[in-house]
Amino acid sequence: MDNALREQLANGTLRLGEILPPQRNLASEYGVSRDAVQRVLRQLAAEGWIESRQGSGSRVVRLPPVDPAGPGAERRNRALPLPLIDAAFEKRAVSLDVFTLTAETLGRHLRRQTERVLSKEISPEHLHARVLLPWEDGPLAYPRAKDPADHRVRHRWQTMTRTHIKDMQECFMALREAGVDARLEIRRVPLTPHCKLCVLNNSDMLYGTYDVVERKVAVSEGTDIEALDVVGLGSTFSYHRREEDEESHDSTFFTSMQDWFESTWDLLGQDRTTG
Repeated sequence: MDNALREQLANGTLRLGEILPPQRNLASEYGVSRDAVQRVLRQLAAEGWIESRQGSGSRVVRLPPVDPAGPGAERRNRALPLPLIDAAFEKRAVSLDVFTLTAETLGRHLRRQTERVLSKEISPEHLHARVLLPWEDGPLAYPRAKDPADHRVRHRWQTMTRTHIKDMQECFMALREAGVDARLEIRRVPLTPHCKLCVLNNSDMLYGTYDVVERKVAVSEGTDIEALDVVGLGSTFSYHRREEDEESHDSTFFTSMQDWFESTWDLLGQDRTTG
């Protein structure tokens, strides 16, 4: 939960002044105890990221500094997904190609864009999203318990991922009811993601690697076990753009990663889910 909230602060999912969900909701969402939630919130408050008041909840009061995506060398600095995704959804036709471990952050961004459509702030006509997620049929390098005979961390990841898939499908259903030609495709691949990848409208790309850590993971109320997990990508996204110069650094990287996505989607993708 600590890593997830820090990622949301860094990648723009949580905005300045926003009120965090109630503690009971956070405990349920992340599968941890109320005591664990309170410890995380106290630490974030002590570091100056949030402000907690009795009866008013916890409010975001500071965000990590980032270098906005921009021309030239700045594009390879840290980038916030939120403004880029906001801009992508302001187009008439929107496309997303995503490779990720759980789809948690993607689901949050899709909910925000769905709310923007329903409030008539934006009006895309077409939306096509393709999402690559790890398979459930075989073991993953992470997240997993350090004890190879203990599968509770893996089961926790499966439950979380299925929840996020359901959330995305509900967003697409709401978008179609609002008149958007919206199509979601999900394929499972026999890989443990080493990175998060998001291609927006075939022109902009967000990329970042996962950092593997040893930490305790809550698998039930009051039960934490040692596990291998990953740190969120909020502070390490880099931005790349397809440019007219096909030999430029960004264009070369963009084409390489997009070719990888296409081949992985076509040749390794399985267990298709649509919504």
